[in-house]
Amino acid sequence: MSNEMNGAEAMVRMLEAHGVSHIFGLCGDTTLPFYDAMLRLDHNITHVLTRDERCATYMADGFSRVTGRPGVAEGPSGGGATYILPGLIEASESSYAVLGITTDISVSSYGKYPLTEVDQDALMRPLTKWNTVIKQAQHIPRMVRTAFKAMTTGRSGAAHLGLPYDIQYDQVDPSDIWADPKHQNYPAYPQAPEPGAAEEALDAILSAKKPLIICGGGVVIAGAMEELSRFATRLDIPVATSISGQGSLAETNSQCLGVVGSNGGTDQTWEMMEAADLVVFMGCRAGSTTTSRWEAPAPGTRIVHFDNDPMVIGANYRTEVGVVGDLRLALAEVNVVLDKRGQGAATFGGAKAIADIKSRKFERFNMLAESNEAPIRPERVINTLMKVLPPDATIVSDPGTSCPYFSAYYQLQRPGRYFITNRAHGALGYSLSASLGAWYGRPASKTVALMGDGSFGFTVGELETVCRSRAPITFVVFSNANFGWIKASQFADKDARYYNVDFNRTDHAQIAAAYGVKSWRVEDAADLDRVMREAVAHDGPTLVDVVCQALEESSAPVRRWMG
Repeated sequence: MSNEMNGAEAMVRMLEAHGVSHIFGLCGDTTLPFYDAMLRLDHNITHVLTRDERCATYMADGFSRVTGRPGVAEGPSGGGATYILPGLIEASESSYAVLGITTDISVSSYGKYPLTEVDQDALMRPLTKWNTVIKQAQHIPRMVRTAFKAMTTGRSGAAHLGLPYDIQYDQVDPSDIWADPKHQNYPAYPQAPEPGAAEEALDAILSAKKPLIICGGGVVIAGAMEELSRFATRLDIPVATSISGQGSLAETNSQCLGVVGSNGGTDQTWEMMEAADLVVFMGCRAGSTTTSRWEAPAPGTRIVHFDNDPMVIGANYRTEVGVVGDLRLALAEVNVVLDKRGQGAATFGGAKAIADIKSRKFERFNMLAESNEAPIRPERVINTLMKVLPPDATIVSDPGTSCPYFSAYYQLQRPGRYFITNRAHGALGYSLSASLGAWYGRPASKTVALMGDGSFGFTVGELETVCRSRAPITFVVFSNANFGWIKASQFADKDARYYNVDFNRTDHAQIAAAYGVKSWRVEDAADLDRVMREAVAHDGPTLVDVVCQALEESSAPVRRWMG
């Protein structure tokens, strides 16, 4: 490195030092020096130009979820900073490491009413795990290190760095360009639970008659899948998941009950929630969806809680044993204790009970999944995807129409992060963008994005980015010409008094084709299998617009609508 280095170059070099391979972002006035440094310097970072900063952050989020490395998004000052917000709050609440970099007006013009002035520090503070607007160029290396440290340690989350225009031109000492390689991945510096905690938790579990493990997203984030499988199998304990926890076990694993709760759970899986005399929450915050607004576990049920964040333990339920630490290390410790005791013969009959529940659940599903009704039933779409997609496909869903059906019925064949959805804040328009980030992070996996037509309208412009990236993603639009979740809620909660939830029917296949996406519109269920196979096999972006049954007319696996 030469002895001369400005702030913009220092930012590029610091990202490179932290192993960043991709940046998703959008150009702006305040970003000129940073883009110039990206162009002139020799580095291995791919910059993906997006059409909207919100989508850039969703791409960074999808990238982070499949790679276990921090995702990076950037945007300009003013409107760019406000647009980058939605992705940062989703990542932080879902415990994924995403760095938002927003360039800013010059420090020298603060308070002089320049164009695009906004207090980025105040704006980002409540929504990120760590955040600062850098005030001096020589602080850049240290602040980047701190951001990566915050994102990757403890409960992972989002960070924000503001990079003012003028300091991008100021000098930085090249000798300060260094990084701790541990912060290239997360969880970094995982901490084991205190001695005796794992043993105490195990004693509590073994003293129960009908224990149930409920996994949240934390199991996959920690990479604890193998240790969990070993533990659950040797004691034959049933394992349920939240939607975010899908992938904690393969759903074809005989110990895996599947999703429980008010969204994606079914009456059949709920039986096990109600019957459990001890519930083990594992990397799961026991929030409103998984517990069906705290309906179960019922008060008085014994609770054991494993999490790397001590704040969530005892937040919603009185906890008998809390185990604070990295889940992979905690479960490894539990397995060591079982090894020492020579315990591990099947005890709790989980696999047999699960087989019975699943056979009843799928009996009903299979009937609907074979239906030739028009409009096409969402169950038919999920069933077709299950037949057509390879076991290692990455599926990204918006939280709308597709999510409850997918979470209830699709059987993920591998443990790990193969299903992605934005459960923390449930913003529409997520999957179209996040799927591109996921593809960049894991290009060998077939990537599929599921969304309603409401979601499609949020971020359709990113189809141009997908085409420019030549990403062979298959988009499936569940088209019912309304904001389905709200319409179904008006049907269930407001005696079908519909108000302002319907919009015009659009031909999404034609829109996608205009962007350069190979597309199909399917109205007849008999065509679905053939079209989906063609779309998945095509070596380029594809979109299947499925004219499907509206949520309020269906039997979606959402508990409050089923009563």
